This record gives sequence, C-alpha cells and structure tokens, in this order.
Amino acid sequence: MSLNSDAPEGARETGDRSPGLPKAGLEVGDRIVQYLEQLGVEYVFGVPGGAIEPLYNALARSARRGGPRPVLARHETGAAFMADGYARETGRLGVCCATTGPGATNLLTGVATAYENEIPLLVITAQTPLQTFGRGAFQESSCSGVNTVAMFRHCTRYSSLVSHSSQLDTKIAGAILSAQHSPRGPAHLSIPLDLLRTPVDPGSALLDLRGLAQRPELVDRKLVDTLCEHLLGALRVVMLIGPGCGGAAGLAMEVAAELDARVVVTPGAKGLVSAYHPRFHGVFGMGGHRSARELLCDPAVDCVLAIGTTLGEWASGAWDEVALLNPRLIHIDDNAEHFARSPMARLHVLGDPGGVLAGVRDRISRRAVSRGRTRQSDPRQSAAGAIRVDAGFPHALFAPLRFALDEVHKAYMEDAPLKPQCLMRKLGSRFPPPTRYLVDTGNSLPWAVHYLHPLDRRLAGFRPACGGLFRACLEFAPMGWAIGAAIGTALARPGTPVVCITGDGSVLMNGQELTVAVAEALPVIFVVLNDAALGMVRHGQRLAGAESVANTLPPVDFSAVARAMGAEGHVIRCAADLEALDVDALCARPGPTLLDCRIDPGEVPPIATRMKALRALP
Repeated sequence: MSLNSDAPEGARETGDRSPGLPKAGLEVGDRIVQYLEQLGVEYVFGVPGGAIEPLYNALARSARRGGPRPVLARHETGAAFMADGYARETGRLGVCCATTGPGATNLLTGVATAYENEIPLLVITAQTPLQTFGRGAFQESSCSGVNTVAMFRHCTRYSSLVSHSSQLDTKIAGAILSAQHSPRGPAHLSIPLDLLRTPVDPGSALLDLRGLAQRPELVDRKLVDTLCEHLLGALRVVMLIGPGCGGAAGLAMEVAAELDARVVVTPGAKGLVSAYHPRFHGVFGMGGHRSARELLCDPAVDCVLAIGTTLGEWASGAWDEVALLNPRLIHIDDNAEHFARSPMARLHVLGDPGGVLAGVRDRISRRAVSRGRTRQSDPRQSAAGAIRVDAGFPHALFAPLRFALDEVHKAYMEDAPLKPQCLMRKLGSRFPPPTRYLVDTGNSLPWAVHYLHPLDRRLAGFRPACGGLFRACLEFAPMGWAIGAAIGTALARPGTPVVCITGDGSVLMNGQELTVAVAEALPVIFVVLNDAALGMVRHGQRLAGAESVANTLPPVDFSAVARAMGAEGHVIRCAADLEALDVDALCARPGPTLLDCRIDPGEVPPIATRMKALRALP
C-alpha cells in the first residue's frame, strides 16, 4: 500500500476492515468499472495508491468475476504507454490510472504522447478528499495546489474534476465521446477519494455508452464527386497513405488499382501496405527511401492523394515543398486540424477515410462499367491472385537497399560488430508474418523504417490489423514508448508475436517495465540496439558539426539485466548469433526475451530528413 493511504496506521495490517469489500453495496469505483466492462475494456494499467484505493478494490472484485482487471506498471508513464499500445492493437479505449499528486503528474508524458498521436485513452486520476482541498493534504493536487486537472487540459481532449457522484455518468459519457471521436485523444477524469467511496444505488441504470464509442462514417457525397473528377482527370496519381488510413488501407489499394496509381506511405503508416506489393514505392519522410521521394518529385505526377496523415515534420519530409506540399496535393482526413498544414492543397476532403475511399471506388468502378471498360488484371499477379515477388527485398527499394543485397558485402553483413542494417533485414525475415513490430524513438526508428521489411505475400498486399504490423510513436516521440506499448499490444493479442525494437538509452529510461512482461508471462521479444550511446544524439551532433557532448552511456550487459529480472537474455554480436536462435520457441515461451544486440556504433542511420529540419534548410 502506498504511503499516501488515509487509513489509520496499522489498520491494513491488523484487519480492522475486510479488504476489498465496500461498506454498503456498490461504490462509485464499481460504477466506473461497470462502464469499462460495457465498452469491452479488459485491462486498466496503472500504479495504485491510497487515494485511488477504492477503484483498485472495484477492479479486484471485477477480476474475480472475469471482468476488467488491473495491470501493475512500474511507473505511471509506462502505464500510459501500455494503454496506448492496447488501444492501437484493439481499436478499443485504452485505460490508465494513477493516484493523486506525483502519480498523476507521472502520467503526463504518456498522456501527452497519446494526445499528439491521437490515441483514444481514458485517464483516471485520484484527488485527496474534497474537504481537504486547500488544507495542504499529503500529495494534494487540487485547484488549490498543484492543479492536475488544469495540467491535463493541455494534453487531453477533455479534463474534468468529478465533484459529486451525480456527475459521474454524465462526465464519463463526455470523456468517452471526446476520446473516441475526431479529433481523437485522451480524456481525463479526476475523482476525489471520498467520492470514489460513495455508495451508488445498485438499481440505477447505467447509460449505454457503447454507441458513443462508434465512429460515424461522415461523408460529403458532393465532395466525393468532386474528388473523383480530380482523380479521373489526372494523368498520373501517387497515393501517400498515413496512419489515419488504418483499417481502410485495403480500400486505398483498391482505389490505387482502379487509378493505376503508385503508393508510398508515411513513417507512421509503414506496415499498412506490404513492402512487396508491386505498387509500393517506399516510405516518404523520416528514415524513408529515395524511391519514394523520386516518385513524388517526378514531373509526370500531377496529383498526390494524401490520406489520413497529419503532414507534420516526419510525414512531410521536413515540410518538403518540392515533393509534397504544393498545389498537386489533395488531402483526405477526418481531422480538420490537419488541413492547417496543407493550405496549398487543391482540395481538402473532411471525412472518414474509409467512407471517402469506398465512395471513390464505387464511383470509379461504375463509371468504368458504364463506358464498357474493366480493369485488366495485374500481370505481376498469378492466376490465384497472389503477388509474385522475387526472393529478397521489395523491388521498388532495390536502389536504397543495394547495400543489403550485394554479395560483395556478405562478409560485411555477417561479421561482428553487427550492422543495424543487417539486424533489421534478419528480423523481418526470421519472425512470422503476423508479428507486430513496435519501434522506439532514437536510432531504432530510422533503421527500422528504412530496412525492416517483414516478408508478406498475401493477396491484397495490405495489413488487416487495426494499426498495421509496424507501429512507431511519432509527433511527441518519447524514448521508451515501445517498451510499454509492446506489453499493452501483447496483452491485447495473446498468441501473436510482438517484437519491441528499442535502444540502450530507452531501456535505461523505461526498461523496468520489462518486469511487467515477466509478471504477465508475455512472450515479448525486446531487441535492444546497444551502442553504449544516445545514438541519435551522437550522430546528429557529428552531422551538424556540433560538439560531441553528453551522448555516451556506460557499457551495460542488458542480457544479464534481463535475466536478473526473470526474463531470458541473449547477446547478439553478429548475424550468425541471430540465426542460431529458435525464434518459434522464443515466441511461444511464457515470458519475455531480451536480445542485447551489439551494433556497430560507426554506422550512421538514415536521418537526413531530421538534419534538414534542424538546420532549417529550404
């Protein structure tokens, strides 16, 4: 029990009160859990404390009956990262909680991350009892002290104090509505301890909040007609798919086929489209491919259709006006805020990407039929419809990946120290197609964006998962996000391999969450790029001609650290070490594995786009 419990000293030890039992019927904490169960939420990620004890009592009762249960994080930021990963994988609401004071402020980084990446979370924090507000209570964070409700207003879609039990139903409804609808993001409720303990009438009906969690497909039919005219009038179309395309990536590829369009993706959407699809030309933006930018800069391209992308720094190639941000652009998104970054576009289409793309596909198909034309089959597909792909890397990416393909460099690829390019290539080929890859900020991200291409030869060439198979945290981009998010993903999808690609700096920040995977018996594979440095900082300083300062980390045997925590650990010094692993066994074992990959610190990651932004080059 946290030190901030308001119980008399010794009460918990002597059994003055039966643990976990409400004094009289259901409490407000139970009411909250009932709403979570109604929404299909399975887990609440957090760290307990005295002020939020009634909610944890309710979760204990819920867990015994098979309802939502608590998952104990090691730090509240990690709890928010786990809820983020769970929400991305399931498409449902992620839920995290914390006690009052520092528990609530520890959540802020994780909540701000979800806000910038538009991930729907319900964030519940406690307050000291109402009658103690302004009286200097232990860890007080009311409006009279360190005002956490006001803090969360700057990184949530909704932040409110529940001051009376009669407000609970309405404010939960407001929070859910704000979190799930565009613009999506976290919603925060702060609830005092005495209110959490308040009995509720067991006969009072719950509001039906399930409808609030459904996103309506709002589509302007006239605007879709205008969009079709633009697309059919273009000579050559390139589609830029962003993470907001999500489950509509299949529709996007159908439209691409109708228009004979080429496809590129933003870094956040990598994995929504198979790298082996014949229309795919790579990733545009941070860590991306020359093939993608060359295609967008082709003078023959007279229309660029951007779908579900914020067009921030990483997705726009550091605001590249030649390749993307110019009058050829058409921008489709369900968040009008994103259009502020594409004012030069010839057309903005506000609406659910899936609904808009379905309308475009149907109109173009009907027009083709009415004119007696049908789309010819792609000669690169077999009679069975499966895409034929030569062994090796995606055809469109041969040029930027020639390093990985040239037999002359075979020894260079196989010898120690391990090349990060080789590591990414091996990861993509060794793990099975359903594997979820979560990639951390730092050197890990550009290496993975550029070189990690999981083998996938499925017919449609796109990923059916809610958030794709490749997940990164762009925009706010905190180090260590992938460690917690991988745990949330693994809990959301039991039996599916989950690989967390992170760096030694991120592990030293948030690596304690590895013990959550141990406690939950989750077979997450943690791949640590170990170069004894903050690699992105070190390489960035060198490329910028700045002082090389404050970037060195002490050598750490992370495999030994993992074993001390109860996980399995291996040191990987070369590709042969990785090949020797029994990947199937690692994915099936009841607990995590850490691969301490000793990468070549001299290899410079593909961060030219980031350097361009830092230098403010045109």
